Amino acid sequence: MSYPASAAKLALFLTLATAMATMSSAQNAPSDYVRLHNAARAAVGVGAVSWDNTVAAYAQSYADKRKGDCALRHSGGRYGENIFWGSAGAEAASAVGSWTDEKKNYHHDGNRCDSGKVCGHYTQVVWRKSTAIGCARVVCDAGRGVFVVCSYNPPGNFNGESPY
Repeated sequence: MSYPASAAKLALFLTLATAMATMSSAQNAPSDYVRLHNAARAAVGVGAVSWDNTVAAYAQSYADKRKGDCALRHSGGRYGENIFWGSAGAEAASAVGSWTDEKKNYHHDGNRCDSGKVCGHYTQVVWRKSTAIGCARVVCDAGRGVFVVCSYNPPGNFNGESPY
């Protein structure tokens, strides 16, 4: 008689696991990355970015290379780039949120970042001339968390240029 109860528990577990996986992937969809970028851009009066499959393929290729070590190293490629490492549950909002949180360190009036602080991830997100993005997320080997990369075309963050 314990078999039907065990089977019901297993079915419930599998249903919940499938729902969680679906929710997780839904929070890492291209539209999530675009929406989060465009919210930050709209806040400073910059036009929207759109998803570009070529840029996304580049981001995916690079994320796949980082899967083994999850190292926070830039690709050095032809696109602008933001990278992020997070714990196993990190999603698009975690990555883009960490980049846009740097807004507090950036001062548009003098196009400068607070001394000793980072703001280049934020300025890439809102870089007016960047109009296309592609992002990728991989779960790193050996439980090392997740690696997220967003690539930007055309690239931004040129010395002496204001992002907007």
